[in-house]
Amino acid sequence: MSPSQPASLLRIHVCEGDKYGEQVLYEAIVNRCLALGLAGATVFRGLEGYGTTAEIHRKRLLIRDEPVVIVVIDSEEKIRQALPILESMIDTAMIATSSVEVKRIRSGLLSPLA
Repeated sequence: MSPSQPASLLRIHVCEGDKYGEQVLYEAIVNRCLALGLAGATVFRGLEGYGTTAEIHRKRLLIRDEPVVIVVIDSEEKIRQALPILESMIDTAMIATSSVEVKRIRSGLLSPLA
């Protein structure tokens, strides 16, 4: 079995149509994560969900309201440093962090997060 290392997983739950200035929020967050040098970020679109407002978010005819989850992974220290920056970009969201074990595989070889 290949060795793994501890890391943090950050999940940011927003709506597809949320904005950061003129930019779509999830795109702005991914771009900021890249600029901060975080190991990786992926955006997932949900079919339906609700959060702090208890309003159901789902695909509608003319409104971009589907739930979106941005998943970011890196060391606990780098996630902790990035979190206030990312939070400052968001008006309404639910954010969750968890400790995980990570194996980073590149061309069949394991490589560290950093």
